[in-house]
Amino acid sequence: MYQKYFKEVYLFIKSLSHDESIAEEMTQDTFFKALKAIEKFDGSRDIRAWLFTIARNTYFSHYKRNKRQIDIDSLGESCMGVQIVNHLMNEEDAFIVHQFLHSMTDPYKEVFSLRTFGELSFEKIGRLFGKSAGWARVTYYRARKQIIEYMEEKNDERD
Repeated sequence: MYQKYFKEVYLFIKSLSHDESIAEEMTQDTFFKALKAIEKFDGSRDIRAWLFTIARNTYFSHYKRNKRQIDIDSLGESCMGVQIVNHLMNEEDAFIVHQFLHSMTDPYKEVFSLRTFGELSFEKIGRLFGKSAGWARVTYYRARKQIIEYMEEKNDERD
């Protein structure tokens, strides 16, 4: 498992952290956690999706502990709507987006994270879930719409 998926998990975490040493450390932690919890993997979805979920949670736990700020410039507007980029550029809004993302149901939060932070293509995301690229695209845009609507509500509450 380690040899087969190391590079994919490493690149996923590197896309989140933009730091090679953090990516290496978090990848090691991801596989350690995966091996400790392998009996919990039920095989109902692709093992890469399971590993990416562990990797994402490992990174965000690290992120919370160290209060590191995501490098917004490297996220790129091509993967996200301008509204979401604007929210993520504001530290307080970014926290609210991440909080909401954490509370979203699967597959929306997973697909959004893989596309936005993991920079995976819709084709690859679809394959991870055993679905089509079209399914991944629709799921991503629905998740993005939920986030935008939530942020608009939050902004209305502030005003």
